Amino acid sequence: MMNTFALNQQRPLDVICLGRAGVDLYAREPNQSFNQVSGFERFVGGSPANIAAALAKQGSKVGFISCVSDDGLGDYVSDYLISLGIDVSGIQVDSSGTRTSLAVTEMRPNCPEVVIYRNNAADLALQPQHINEAYIASASVLLISGTALSASPSREATLVAMDHARRHGTKVVLDIDYRAYSWESPEASAIYYNIAAALADVVIGNREEFDVLEYLFDKGNQDDDKTAARLLSDTTQLVIIKYGEKGCRAFQKEGSVQQAIFPVEAKKPFGAGDAFAGNLIHALLNQYSLNDALAMGAAAAAINVSGTSCSEAMPSTSELLDFMQTYGYQSVREEHHG
Repeated sequence: MMNTFALNQQRPLDVICLGRAGVDLYAREPNQSFNQVSGFERFVGGSPANIAAALAKQGSKVGFISCVSDDGLGDYVSDYLISLGIDVSGIQVDSSGTRTSLAVTEMRPNCPEVVIYRNNAADLALQPQHINEAYIASASVLLISGTALSASPSREATLVAMDHARRHGTKVVLDIDYRAYSWESPEASAIYYNIAAALADVVIGNREEFDVLEYLFDKGNQDDDKTAARLLSDTTQLVIIKYGEKGCRAFQKEGSVQQAIFPVEAKKPFGAGDAFAGNLIHALLNQYSLNDALAMGAAAAAINVSGTSCSEAMPSTSELLDFMQTYGYQSVREEHHG
């Protein structure tokens, strides 16, 4: 299927990611409980930060908008993003007592325990006045993490950024990124996800996340065609519904296409969606066909879950294409590349 996701090649940044950037502590030993491991390895995490890392490792020019705490963990997050060549001029340092979020995880392929510390999270302190309209206009794409909509003032700041993007022709990608513990109620999440979806060119999520989006007006709907048709009737040009081990399906007004996974021996379940989103967006921006973009996203997801981190396990372009070739996928091509 053709890629209808047009790129403005005159802009300084390819993608700005907006949302949380935190710290992940991964258990050193695989398949061990917390009380059995010898310690933890430290990485930068958080879905938008992982997507930014995926994009940067593919060669995209990336910016980031968030808040981090005024401490060593906040410095660590910013310094890591800078090391990848990511522009952090949109990151605010908050001195009000908020804290950069922390995730502590077991390293298991199935149902690892993940302990999340997000009380008074720094990224949710992002304020509308932190959003620079010219900065949003400098990018071809604005990637929104849905968790940024879960509380004020980050909620209002996110909607301001999306409004700027719409007026300046910056494409908006909404990664629904639903975390129930971040929201006060299912009704609130449905309201704000629908507001955001109406401003988005691309909406990405799993079936459970689209259920959340439809909670108020079509609760219990399991018809993906109906979900996609509703979103595609407005601003949205592309809807992607992910099914985990069953792959994903992408919908445009012209039709839909399915993509299977690349089977690997997974070391952990998390990171796949972020690798998928980052590599998909990079491919679409560089005018790969939608079929190839989906395959590249799926391959990156497989590479990531077979690694021992999220951000550091994002593949380079050569690693990605070599991996796909080992699986016999030979048709990746650029229909147009600046």
